[in-house]
Amino acid sequence: MTDDDEAAAVVELERLLLRPDVRADRRRVDGLLHPDFQEFGASGRVWDRETIVDALAADPTTPGAAEAFAPVRLAEDVVLLTYRVSGGRGSLRSSVWVRAPAAGWRLRFHQGTRTPA
Repeated sequence: MTDDDEAAAVVELERLLLRPDVRADRRRVDGLLHPDFQEFGASGRVWDRETIVDALAADPTTPGAAEAFAPVRLAEDVVLLTYRVSGGRGSLRSSVWVRAPAAGWRLRFHQGTRTPA
């Protein structure tokens, strides 16, 4: 698999996490998140894996339209993905995806920063 293929795979995984049907499915979300997942939310709240799985299942609403995905390979098994979410809750987003031999790509860290209205 080329770097471009792997970057595209990470973008697709991030897009999955933005889909309401996936967000509502605890098993699918759990499978996409690293065991040590952490998020710094646009609200300023810090989320761990268990809390975010519960929150997404309770409210799987998509935050808006995602665009301008820009993956950057930081190491062989680490990709930083930045993008923008537009709409009512617009934000800048960054995700760090890590690849483990048995588990594949999993989201290790995510941060959202609100944009001015």
